Amino acid sequence: MIMSRIEAPRDEVTGNLLDRLLAGLPAEAVLTDPDVTVSYANDMASFCEAGTPAVVVLPRTVEEVQHVMRIATELRVPVVPQGARTGLSGGANASDGCIVLSLVKMDRILEINPVDRIAVVEPGVINAALSRAVNEHGLYYPPDPSSWEMCTIGGNIGTASGGLCCVKYGVTAEYVLGLDVVLADGRLMTTGRRTAKGVAGYDLTRLFVGSEGSLGIVVRAVLALKPQPPQQLVLAAEFASASAACDAVCRIMEGGHVPSLLELMDRTTVKAVNDMANMGLPETTEALLLAGFDTTDPAADLAALGAVCEAAGATQVVPADDLAESELLLQARRLSLTALEAVRGVTMIDDVCVPRSRLGDLIEGVERIAEKHQLTIGVVAHAGDGNTHPTVCFDAGDPDESRRARESFDEIMALGLELGGTITGEHGVGVLKKEWLAREIGPVGVEMQRAIKTAFDPLGILNPGKVF
Repeated sequence: MIMSRIEAPRDEVTGNLLDRLLAGLPAEAVLTDPDVTVSYANDMASFCEAGTPAVVVLPRTVEEVQHVMRIATELRVPVVPQGARTGLSGGANASDGCIVLSLVKMDRILEINPVDRIAVVEPGVINAALSRAVNEHGLYYPPDPSSWEMCTIGGNIGTASGGLCCVKYGVTAEYVLGLDVVLADGRLMTTGRRTAKGVAGYDLTRLFVGSEGSLGIVVRAVLALKPQPPQQLVLAAEFASASAACDAVCRIMEGGHVPSLLELMDRTTVKAVNDMANMGLPETTEALLLAGFDTTDPAADLAALGAVCEAAGATQVVPADDLAESELLLQARRLSLTALEAVRGVTMIDDVCVPRSRLGDLIEGVERIAEKHQLTIGVVAHAGDGNTHPTVCFDAGDPDESRRARESFDEIMALGLELGGTITGEHGVGVLKKEWLAREIGPVGVEMQRAIKTAFDPLGILNPGKVF
């Protein structure tokens, strides 16, 4: 239900806020019905507190976003920017009395330029929609989070998202050339460029990528594109131990191979996928490695990589002959998180990234943590870049199990730091990991990052309570 200015519940403060917002916004862009606004309270993260928004605004233009931020600054009201709320760190969770600024209606692809190899988009564009649109021009937008059919480009920028192709093509940050950003006081700032090169001034564009809406509201993005590669072929290699699979990953990278994807599933994940989807994967599989190539001769590249896997101890290597077989092999990886969720009903998906050389140590450490807490914890990983997703399965209705799940989650993050890694490779800090950020970057790092936050948001109204 979309409530009118008269119908909206109000006290003196809320009433003034709504009147001021509606003076510059169409009525249909302002949601106040509590039964509706509560659905915008949180993203997909577990164990993250969420408040009750005063209002949800769905702007369609840059000017409407500027209007919202001017009113928020004047009235000192917090603003929580949101995309599709597919995040896993609580970074889009509402705070009490805030304006939730949902950017999903700003969903236009404004330009696709094959000569300059760029796309200009609004923040609400769905990742998969952009990918399909640029494919029609023979171009390719590589960042492909697992939620690519739902997540938005603005959300991807906010969390510096990754995906399966990162091992070859990199993450979102590598593709954001320039941004239009509405600042906390409503001013519009342009950063970056449309050109292939550009080093004028500080790199403010990179500063906003991964800032989780805490420095400004991204309203337009210039994205770099690549020529569309050949179709990918995939290989599956089974191992009798996770350490052997991780050794294969190290040998692949040391040998100079450049796969377009290199993914790993541990035995817990393989079993969960078998139980849910009857994939027919051997029950003796301790680790499954999936590798792909999108080169001009992928079959030859797969053969070379398969030989490396066999030398590392693979018990079976199965290369695909065509696209259909490749998709079948990748299905197990795509089903991983859904299958793990089915184990106990709820999951906490960690996002610890370690040096590739320590990948085996992390997986072995997670196994010890799972045994200690008597929990099911499956590990899926973007093995080629060391980014792992240990997934804790638990019954949210069992307080003791929930406590053990949270403790295991924290122990996995501590293990990642101990191994020379980072607490997040692509999901962001949000609410879930802000206590751990200080441990990773240290007191001087915290001081400087807070100084940057103050420079852009002196009143502290942009996504308060996140990151720090």
